[in-house]
Amino acid sequence: MAKALIIYYSRTGNTRKMAEIIAKGMEGEGLKTDVKDVKDVDAKDLLEYDAIAVGSPTYYGAMASEIKKLWDDSVKFHGKLEGKIGAAFASSANVAGGNETTVLDILNAMLIHGMIIQGDPKGDHYGAVAIGSPDARASNECLKQGKRIAELLKRLK
Repeated sequence: MAKALIIYYSRTGNTRKMAEIIAKGMEGEGLKTDVKDVKDVDAKDLLEYDAIAVGSPTYYGAMASEIKKLWDDSVKFHGKLEGKIGAAFASSANVAGGNETTVLDILNAMLIHGMIIQGDPKGDHYGAVAIGSPDARASNECLKQGKRIAELLKRLK
């Protein structure tokens, strides 16, 4: 059975909220989904999942060091994540806070691993983003992202 992992780092709780909403979108499509704080994830855990979504607050336009450490640790599994679905999401303090650059920072690591990334032509193109706590717009994008990940995994499996 296919399963997904949502990994997040969240100092204020905003990115955690986004992770939980994305999980609802995945689970609504019947995808078994685990949601974990990055501190509870070892790089080898990535091997056990078919889809992996990673979320981070925006720090200087990039992912938090806690998320970056996970990717650094994953180097020993280079090539073993190939073909898995990857997705990213981010939160920031303000509109020009670097959400897109943070999402792209995470997606770069996924692409180097050979993961499959799906953009969204009608919403948050690179991945769901929120300014502060996820409002109705951001929550809708998170639900949609979770649903799209699950639908893509169904098509590929």
